[in-house]
Amino acid sequence: MTQQPPPVRWKPNVTVAAVMERDGRFLLVEEETADGLKLNNPAGHLDPGETPAQGCAREAMEESAHEFTPTALVGIYISRFTRSRDNEDITYLRFAFSGEVGAEHPELPLDEGIVRAIWMTADEIRACPERHRSPLLLRCLEDYLAGQRFPLTAVYSDPSVTE
Repeated sequence: MTQQPPPVRWKPNVTVAAVMERDGRFLLVEEETADGLKLNNPAGHLDPGETPAQGCAREAMEESAHEFTPTALVGIYISRFTRSRDNEDITYLRFAFSGEVGAEHPELPLDEGIVRAIWMTADEIRACPERHRSPLLLRCLEDYLAGQRFPLTAVYSDPSVTE
């Protein structure tokens, strides 16, 4: 009898995203991808030792050079795709937050791969779905525009996370 290897444990990538709105325009980032320049919310992976809201504020600053204070959870989303460069099957679990957009810090460098931050209207975003890095960009926007908000307490982080 041959011994079977243990099953591979499935682990979705946990990401955080900022829905940043000011005067009817939304702050997106334009980034280099294997599939060309794409648009996305300021977003990225949750790092060890931070809550989702803390990670969202950090990612917003790193990708857009704008301060961001999460005030509400817009939603929790899951998507799956196959990465074109290596055919890897990837699942993302996204926590999207809305909040207060603060000062811009143009002296800060943007994350590697980020070309620029750009303000766009909802109609401009809807008009170019082929440029969206993820289908979650539009879904988060539409949920935000529909008024979907949950209190930050909907995402509980045990103190052990940040200790």
